[in-house]
Amino acid sequence: MQPIHIPEDWHENSLITFEAFCELIHTPQRTVRDWRQRGIGPRWARFNGCGRLYITAAEARRFISDAIVSSHHTEPDHD
Repeated sequence: MQPIHIPEDWHENSLITFEAFCELIHTPQRTVRDWRQRGIGPRWARFNGCGRLYITAAEARRFISDAIVSSHHTEPDHD
């Protein structure tokens, strides 16, 4: 599996659509929708409260970074 990477040349305020984010993190849209309904995962926004969901590149980076840190804390020690 390829590592998840947000291109460094993406400005922090660049917008990523819901669909593009799901592709980027190699996760089915249904799973990401479930996260959203449960109040976990990244923070999403809509323009004027309706229409497509968007996330900023900064929020995507934060979510991925938090997920990596969290997974390192839950992995069992192999000593």
